[in-house]
Formats: sequence, C-alpha cells, structure tokens
Amino acid sequence: VEPAAGAELGFGGHVIVVSEEGDDIVLTVKRVEALSDSAQTRSESTIYTLKGLLPGKRLTAWGFVALVLAAFLVWPIYTWSTWRSVDERPDEFHADTMWSSGALSSAHHGLEKDCQACHVDAFVTVKDETCMTCHEDDAHDHAAKPRLLTARGAPEGFDKIGAAFASAFNKPPGRCVECHSEHEGSGAMEPTAQKFCADCHNGMDARLTDTKLENASDFGIEHPQFRPAVLISPGGKNPVRKRVSLDDKPTDNNGLKFPHDVHLSRTGGVAQMGRRLSKEYGFGSALACKDCHTPDPNGVRFEPVDMQEDCSMCHSLAYDEIGGTIRTLRHGEPEMVQADIRAYYRSTRPTRPINLGGMKRRRPGNINEVRVASDYARAVKFRPTRANLAIRDVFSRGGACFDCHGITPPTARGRVDFGIKPVTQSDRFMHKGWFSHEPHNDEKCSTCHNAPASKDASDLLLPGIKTCRECHGGEFQKTSDVPSTCAMCHDYHADDGAPWLTKELQKDKQKKPDKQIAQQ
Repeated sequence: VEPAAGAELGFGGHVIVVSEEGDDIVLTVKRVEALSDSAQTRSESTIYTLKGLLPGKRLTAWGFVALVLAAFLVWPIYTWSTWRSVDERPDEFHADTMWSSGALSSAHHGLEKDCQACHVDAFVTVKDETCMTCHEDDAHDHAAKPRLLTARGAPEGFDKIGAAFASAFNKPPGRCVECHSEHEGSGAMEPTAQKFCADCHNGMDARLTDTKLENASDFGIEHPQFRPAVLISPGGKNPVRKRVSLDDKPTDNNGLKFPHDVHLSRTGGVAQMGRRLSKEYGFGSALACKDCHTPDPNGVRFEPVDMQEDCSMCHSLAYDEIGGTIRTLRHGEPEMVQADIRAYYRSTRPTRPINLGGMKRRRPGNINEVRVASDYARAVKFRPTRANLAIRDVFSRGGACFDCHGITPPTARGRVDFGIKPVTQSDRFMHKGWFSHEPHNDEKCSTCHNAPASKDASDLLLPGIKTCRECHGGEFQKTSDVPSTCAMCHDYHADDGAPWLTKELQKDKQKKPDKQIAQQ
C-alpha cells in the first residue's frame, strides 16, 4: 500500500482508508451499513452450516438423477421381468405399477393383476393383435384398413413430426388405443372424442373420392340428413330395405293398411269405442300411442303390434260361440281361416254365425259402422256355396282381413284360395346409428312423430335432423340442451350395441334406477 497514493481496505462491513498527512500515516475506519448485513450473513452461513462437508452441486444433481432412474426405471423393469411369466400377481406392491397413469376401466377390471395380458413387451405400446385376442368377435373395423387410412389423410404441419416419432416407436396410425384410452380411472371407458371421428369424416369425399358417405364433422354444424332403411319388399326373414334420405320423403312398404289419424282422433267412432272400453283396457277419452305401442324391456324400441293383444278388443275375429266360449279365426293363417269357415258350414249348427254387432266388438269407422268382424256369412241354399261366399266376404272390401291387409286374389276363376300379402313391422330404421326412446320419456310422441296427421300406414313418421337439433347440438355447443358427441349415436364397430354413456351418466347409473337416468 502506498500511503501517498492512498488506499481502501475492506473487512466485512468495514472499510479502512489509508492516507498520508505530512510525515504521518492516517488510518480512517468507516462502517458501510448496506454491505454489512449481506457480508456478515454470507460469512455466518459458511461458518455455522455443513455446507463445506457436502458434495458440490453438480455431484448432488447427478446423484439425484441416478436415484430417480434406479427407483422409477431400473426397479420397475426388474419387477416387470421378474413377474412377466406370472398370470396373476399376489396382493403386494409392485414397482412397475408406478408407471400406471390410473385405474383400469370396469371392462378390464379383471386384468388389474395381469399387466402382461396387454403389455406383452417392455417399452412397446399395446398392439391391435393383443386387443383382438379377446375382442375378435365384437370388434371389427367398419371399413378396410387401407380405406380408413386414405379417408384420414396424410399428416400435415406439426403432425408430421408426431407421426415420425410414432413410426419410430412402432405406433402405426389407426390403432385401437387411439380411440380406446385405458388407465383413465374406474368405471366405463370414456366415449371417444369427436375429433377422432372428424379426422376422417370431415371433408372425406375429397380424400376418398369413391365414397357414398356425406361429410360430417359436428352434429349441430355439419351432418347429413338421416337416411333410414325403409322397406321396399316386406315379408320373410330378410325383407328388402333401402336407405333413403328423409329429404326425399320416403315411404315404408310394410304391407299394412292403417290410418293413424282415424285411431288418434278425439272424435268419431274410434274415440267413442275407446271411452266405452276405458274401464276394461285403461283407455282415455280417446286412443293414444301407448294404447297400441308397448316399449320393449329396455325401453329402447317398441314391441311389434300384436293383433290379439293390441287390436282384438275392437277388431274381433269371432265367428262362433259354443257353450259360452267364443271361437275366433286364426290371425295370420289364411289357409286355416278358410278351413275353419268350411268346417263351420259342414256342421249341423245354424246356417249363420252369431252376430256380435250389438256388443262391444263392433269395428269402428264410417264404412264399417254396421259391419262386424263376424258378419261375413250369407244365408244361401247350399252349404259349399255358403262357405265360399263367407270366405270371399272375409277377404273382400269391408271384410275382417281386407281392412288391414293387402289381399292376393284366387289363383283361378271360381276358386276362393285368397292369400294375405307379406307384412313386416320395422323395429329399427336407423341401422347406422343408435336411438333409445327411454331418455325421451318426458316428451310427447307427437313432438317427434306426426302420427295424428297420417292417413296411410306407409307414411314414415320419423323426425328429421332439424327436429333433433332443437335439443341436440355438437360436442362444443354448450348452449344446447344436450351437447352431443358422435359416439352418442354412432358405434364405430358395426354391431347392434348401444354407444357409451357419458361419464356423468355412468356415475349416476350406479346410484339411480334406469328410469331416472332416462329422464336425465
């Protein structure tokens, strides 16, 4: 230190200034407050801690990295390899369960102790072949894999990078797990997000140029009109059907003659008869849809209308009475109807069947006001002629069969081998989508089905997409009464199963009866 030049010496929070005054050296001590606290703190933290005895920061960081790898990588791999060949593990902690993101769904609950059932190889994603081991019978693509990939289109933008990584780690596009996400928690598997459907169906006609399907990306914004499968030729185990857009106003050739407007009218003969039979059959002031249409046990669709159960209280097929027992013609068996009539006229009983016109079984309607189902016999001289005329009367206009069914004429002149045209009652029109009546129980039937105005059985009384959109919007249309994903109505795998319930309804289903769920 050169006193003549001067100097400052710092010691903690103090500064000693060295200077020269004449022949004397002057030392001036100053305390620097701002520096003092921090300097003393740093000094004390070094003196009174174990900092000097610990490894350095770099060594400590690498040590923790090694600990994490050992605990969450090496240990789980060791556990996996140790229990790989075991079908069911014992109830104890297994290190590889730390990799699980959540509990298995209720459908796979039985596999919780058998990880290898799905995760066959380490660090290899679950393959489709593994899923198909159990789901071969109930899971199948709704199109060939090449067409599915073409409809989806090639990745663009940042998706190309993701596709490259997926390919490197053996994750080809279109895998089962892209839609079916597991380890999302207990309960039913979550419905597939709408975007997985829109990836293919939004603008699909530009990529899959030979498709007959219209584009669909969101039910409330872009979705084609419904195309129900209507009957072209009824009868048999496989009646001919054709899918037709409701915009084309299709009809359903079911083989029946039935005017809904007459039966649902609040005035006229049908309403009067309903009131007379109200105590016995529970009718109201007029007939309603529920009086003829009975829901199936699940509440999804309706049972076929049955002549004996739903029609015979008004449309009687009675033709004889023996000891107080009413004999009726056999519905649906025209050959037996003819045989019963011939047998009746071969008997020695009166030449004319009993007349039930004065009782409750009179058939309603203007044309048939004075006719009854049993009033088909005429008094003539010879029994064979009487039988033939009675048969002809049953199958002719105003007869018991003619009013509801199409009649096939006799095969030759003079014969009376009449027949009934085939009849098919459709219980489902939307074969490419799912619909359940149960959640709509609070609505009136006429809200969606304009039956009171229908004059012909061939009228297709299905609501169009505009009617459904009054309540249902797309997945992201939160202002709708029911924001609806694709999975609510469509099942990717072409079967007759209902799509998933929403997670909220899945939780409620465990606590409430089905009827309460339906009302929600």
